[in-house]
Amino acid sequence: METLDIKITKVKTSRLSQVDFDNLPFGRVFTDHMLVADYENGKWQNFEIIPYGDISVSPAISSLHYGQSFFEGLKAYKHADGKVSVFRPDKNAERFNKSAERMCMPTLPEDVFVKCIAALVDLERDWIPSKEGCSLYIRPYMFATDRFLGVTPSETYKFMILTCPVGAYFSKNLNVKVETEFSRACEGGYGYAKAAGNYGGSMYPAKKALEQGYDQLIWTDAKNHEFIEEMGAANIAFVINHKVLTPSTRDTILKGVTRDSVLTLAKDFGYEVEERRVSVKEVLEAIQNGTCSDAFGAGTAATIAQIAAITHEGKVYELPNPAESVFAHQMRTALDDIKHGRIEDTRAWNYIV
Repeated sequence: METLDIKITKVKTSRLSQVDFDNLPFGRVFTDHMLVADYENGKWQNFEIIPYGDISVSPAISSLHYGQSFFEGLKAYKHADGKVSVFRPDKNAERFNKSAERMCMPTLPEDVFVKCIAALVDLERDWIPSKEGCSLYIRPYMFATDRFLGVTPSETYKFMILTCPVGAYFSKNLNVKVETEFSRACEGGYGYAKAAGNYGGSMYPAKKALEQGYDQLIWTDAKNHEFIEEMGAANIAFVINHKVLTPSTRDTILKGVTRDSVLTLAKDFGYEVEERRVSVKEVLEAIQNGTCSDAFGAGTAATIAQIAAITHEGKVYELPNPAESVFAHQMRTALDDIKHGRIEDTRAWNYIV
């Protein structure tokens, strides 16, 4: 890893004692510090860890007007022996740069990305919850900072990292709806990037679904709404005839780190795994004929979010009792045990800070 000089300015008084670690709403409690860096004159510079707080920006910065902004999400965990690990940051570094390239923004060397995260997590290690199901959520992001009202890529950017102690993203099994009107992404677009605009565009249909009593949407292809793509803020997978089936990644689907981890572990447990286009029809038929035993979202925030029922064009398709799912239990337990250092990390997924 290349040498990286990160200037650190610590807070005078920590806010740690003010935090109720038994009540951690997702993404609302921030740690004492944040990392910032600037891209100017064709290079990254000014790497600093400073006290968390507001930043000053021009009202003309191009990210506010033209959407050059994207982010990543990953987590850090505390082990019983006191060690702290970040789960698979190399995969997030790789995806971070794919998003940057698609958004016409500068890449960040992968080792620098990981080193920045490690430095901030090391400083904030006391903020990592010990309670089961909790972790330190890490949000690296980049946005354009040129003060220019013109539709052209910015020449300056800011890279930042925030950290938040968090509990579970979902506290129940999900009632979801197959979306057949709105689209999250289209072919030739940037659905595979974690661009801010992808999430902004999904909020209106998601809000309508919540008003109708659904917890999440299952996004389908933009052309015919025939094929399943993602679920809300996570990838989606099914267990049909004891086979793990998930939509193959493409330019409309995010290449999830949790998704990849689940598929890898599923093979370890002897499951056949199939990545391909998955039609709405075949999934609903499998639920009806009893061959679909599991449906779940897989993502950094959600980890494994089990689905209790899927509604399509007004008809409800109920899944078997999620509490009795052998597969979901196996995956959740295996992932948690690796992340918390309870079993041997044979693939070196944990980056020890």
